[in-house]
Amino acid sequence: MGDLYVWLLSFFFIIALIVILVFQLMCLADLEFDYINPYDSSSRINKVILPEYITEAALCVFFLATGHWCMSLLCIPYLYYNVRL
Repeated sequence: MGDLYVWLLSFFFIIALIVILVFQLMCLADLEFDYINPYDSSSRINKVILPEYITEAALCVFFLATGHWCMSLLCIPYLYYNVRL
């Protein structure tokens, strides 16, 4: 039963990441069609970058803590890339 809760919680983490990425793509689409200026677009995207990094790090640590080694190995390269940025 515990494994079900782990996958359910990781599902919500992944949904949160997808929502953040869709928001960033919508901001970039608005910029492309000249609905907003570049300064406003970048300020909106910059507001969600840190929550995206924190969510990805929490997901990776969550997989490590629960013993899902394969999933954490899949998360580590992206987490490393975010840390390097």
